[in-house]
Amino acid sequence: MAVKQFLMIPGRTSKQGQQINVGKDNEAYQTIVNTLTMHAEDMKELGISTGATVRVRNEIGEATFQCKEGNIPRGMLFVPYGPPTCRLMGGDTDGTGMPTSKGWDVEVEPMLLREGDTHESG
Repeated sequence: MAVKQFLMIPGRTSKQGQQINVGKDNEAYQTIVNTLTMHAEDMKELGISTGATVRVRNEIGEATFQCKEGNIPRGMLFVPYGPPTCRLMGGDTDGTGMPTSKGWDVEVEPMLLREGDTHESG
């Protein structure tokens, strides 16, 4: 199974900000924070399609996301901040009081379908 290195840039989206009024347990909010945006050619190289589940790992931890194609540079990923990104964020703050939350080197791996899954991963 293909594994590839990427630079991950987490951030906030306006849609995420609107959904926070509904609540973080709301299905729409959960969909937002569990969706990773990737360049179409990177998706093709990994053999994944829109809606596929991918595992993202770094030296801190790992999380899974639903992948979608987007207008993002090759080799870079975007994902809204949320519980999955917290699994990848360390506690070291370099004295600032805030953990490093952008520019993470990560590995991305397509996930195999399991019984009951509805998304293809290649």
